[in-house]
Amino acid sequence: MTLHQPPPGKGEMFTPAETGQTVAAGQLKAFIERIERLEEDKQAIADDIKDVFAELKGTGFDTKAVRTIIRLRRKDAAERQEEEAILDLYKAALGME
Repeated sequence: MTLHQPPPGKGEMFTPAETGQTVAAGQLKAFIERIERLEEDKQAIADDIKDVFAELKGTGFDTKAVRTIIRLRRKDAAERQEEEAILDLYKAALGME
């Protein structure tokens, strides 16, 4: 399999299959490089979030409670209400209320 074509004028002839493999290899490399850059960005964002939680904790806030609030805010109101109703039902069944 050819990963790249030599410069034009070198006298080598390529079959369409080899040219297709070259194009596919180039596309694959581009996709992989994009994913690698995005993974780096994702790690940088994760590090930033960790720093914000450290600031939050340093200010005296309960990070576990804040994580719960963030998780709940991702849901719509109906989904939150359903989750809370089920939680209340389970707590009542266990005598926790």
